[in-house]
Amino acid sequence: MNDDIYQRIENSAHFRELVEKRQRFAFTLSIIMLIIYVGFILLIAFAPHWLGTPLHAGTSVTRGIPIGIGVIVISFVLTGVYVVRANGEFDRLNKEVLREVKAP
Repeated sequence: MNDDIYQRIENSAHFRELVEKRQRFAFTLSIIMLIIYVGFILLIAFAPHWLGTPLHAGTSVTRGIPIGIGVIVISFVLTGVYVVRANGEFDRLNKEVLREVKAP
């Protein structure tokens, strides 16, 4: 029984669309995050004096602090973007797959 359901899911056009879109979107977000993170690490490696420069005269807050916080915030934002799309388009496609498989 389960093998039949699994086969019908794999043969579903909506399932293939769901897998393709989800993989492409996750890959894109992963590449964006990787570029940001590696860029930050390279900045630390090759421009530590620039990162250590204070934002304003007389302050101990350096350029590196808001940039580091920005990397963290961007990761949360990208996670939120994924969740919004997953709860919208991906859930809709998932429901279509289930409806298609459950149909007689």
